[in-house]
Amino acid sequence: MFDKILIANRGEIACRVIRTARRMGIRTVAVYSEADARAMHVEMADEAVCIGPAPVGESYLRGDAILEVAKRTGAQAIHPGYGFLSENAGFAAACAEAGVVFIGPPIEAIRVMGSKAESKRVMSQADVPLVPGFHGEAQDLETLSAEAERIGYPVLVKASAGGGGKGMRVVRAAGEFADAVAGAKREAKAAFGDDSVLLEKYLGRPRHVEIQVFCDTHGNGVYLFERDCSIQRRHQKVIEEAPAPALPDDLRRRMGEAAVAAAKAVNYVGAGTVEFLYEDGGFYFIEMNTRLQVEHPVTEKITGQDLVEWQLRVAAGGVLPLMQDQLTRRGHAFEARLYAEDPQREFLPAIGKLVRLRPPAENEHVRVDTGVREGDEVTMFYDPMIAKLIVWDEDRDAALRRLRVALAAYEVVGVTTNVAFLGAIAGHPAFRAVEIDTGFIERHRADLLPPPAPVPDRGLAIAALSVLLRRNADTRKARRAASDPWSPWLSASGWRLNDDNHHDLRLMDGDTPRALTLHFRPDGYEIEVEGRPAIRAERVTLDGETLTATIDAVRTRATVVCQGLDLTILSDGAVWRLHLDDPTARAAEQEGGSGRLTAPMPGTVVRVLVEPGQTVEAGAPLMLLEAMKMEHTIKAPAAGTVSAVNFAAGDQVSEGVDLLVLDVAEG
Repeated sequence: MFDKILIANRGEIACRVIRTARRMGIRTVAVYSEADARAMHVEMADEAVCIGPAPVGESYLRGDAILEVAKRTGAQAIHPGYGFLSENAGFAAACAEAGVVFIGPPIEAIRVMGSKAESKRVMSQADVPLVPGFHGEAQDLETLSAEAERIGYPVLVKASAGGGGKGMRVVRAAGEFADAVAGAKREAKAAFGDDSVLLEKYLGRPRHVEIQVFCDTHGNGVYLFERDCSIQRRHQKVIEEAPAPALPDDLRRRMGEAAVAAAKAVNYVGAGTVEFLYEDGGFYFIEMNTRLQVEHPVTEKITGQDLVEWQLRVAAGGVLPLMQDQLTRRGHAFEARLYAEDPQREFLPAIGKLVRLRPPAENEHVRVDTGVREGDEVTMFYDPMIAKLIVWDEDRDAALRRLRVALAAYEVVGVTTNVAFLGAIAGHPAFRAVEIDTGFIERHRADLLPPPAPVPDRGLAIAALSVLLRRNADTRKARRAASDPWSPWLSASGWRLNDDNHHDLRLMDGDTPRALTLHFRPDGYEIEVEGRPAIRAERVTLDGETLTATIDAVRTRATVVCQGLDLTILSDGAVWRLHLDDPTARAAEQEGGSGRLTAPMPGTVVRVLVEPGQTVEAGAPLMLLEAMKMEHTIKAPAAGTVSAVNFAAGDQVSEGVDLLVLDVAEG
């Protein structure tokens, strides 16, 4: 076994590998960019070395720098995690040349399975079932168009290299094909350095079922059962579960055996995932990921095995810890990916400081894999994942209840997250009933992403009570420093001359003002909200950011985080955001001009689709912006004339800058 390994990655997967290595008595070396100097994985490792500036091309993708660190620190092996260099055959070859063990599969297996087209040719020879498609080398539009016609629309255009939904387009009609291929090629080139694509028949309502496989250097290969990853958006997984529900046991066995056959066809070694589409009793190979998957913890929960430990033992030349007939599964597990992103803005990644980050308590049923802590920054440079929330119980219904409870208990303030979206999926009747496929989110989009609702009266009351109690605390401090501590003007009791004691507040709910009056009563408060019947609040206390009160006879506990005049209220899984409308702090002027089109996040201009003087209709694409390796289309909010284009293709832009100016047509 190794004495020391280097982890060529960051974030939660680096922390995950370090935990297992520590348990096994293996020392670890972390590498980090300048942006990650104080990151969690850096502090967890036994040693850490900076390898360059924040951009991944100058740090985490620099195989030469990483190998130099391995040589300098005496690391005998490199664990690549997932993403970055994990499926890079060139890096694996460089490790072999340097005499450092690459904790992953053989170079040729990475190369073959890294090409979707070549992997399908190999799978066809191994009698692994395939989706009808085109996996040839020809990349001219004429050939691709002809093949699409042969397959029949709708077809799926996919990047031959990489994964994660990048470089992927669904084309439903021939007229859309050319633009889809061009977009897929651009995105694939940016993400993977390879713009080749393949075509597949687009299945109507398939499930995404994948098999965890493991092989060693002694000829042994096993499958550790399956995972269902059908809950996806833009081909990226959102919630995964194991085992896949409602599948016949005979089908599970046949898929597992096919996955092992796929691995052995390329002389595989180590951890890998063979992904299938399943529909109407048939299953079809789509790709093999030659690394540990993001969702591997659900397999660990149902098997009781540590897959990172298996990786280390196999990479050190050991035999698989268990053979197929020794593997068992128990219970059901879910994984939900918690991201800093805004579901109401097409899931645009969010950046900012994690002002409050409190995960649910971990125990035998709940596990949290993360690489960030409260106070850390989510930056524009890396994937905006905050954590993976994993839950387990004896059956699917019980595990799903635990998932809903754990999501409701997760507290994140400082960046917008998808936690409410995850909770909506976990609570949806169709999800509970296993009515799932890869189109689940789009089909139920209206349920999962309802328009923002006004903050309810209860949320407004909680915010108002928090403001009042904080003012009480500030007043007590002022009294202690005052020459006349008994002055009524130094009171937060709501004292009024010739009137009952009360406080008037105005909170902004988005752009909507919400007026509240708090009346002081001997046993607590009565809170009027916009003239409606008063809410009674008794036994109100504020301990730090935790407000406890009996509101209309119901004991309530909520978290209220203040950032200047901004209030974030977290209560029973709900998140409400308000702004205290303080006239003395109100902005003196407001930026005008509805025709300004601003960058929704930092990124790079890929393509400008219009020029000054051009008239456009509402919804017309104006500019393509690349951010977080995904393309985002800036569209015209209304019909009008483009009066200014402020950036060109290749320009870097910051969040909030004016990209274009559109003179909106009157009427």
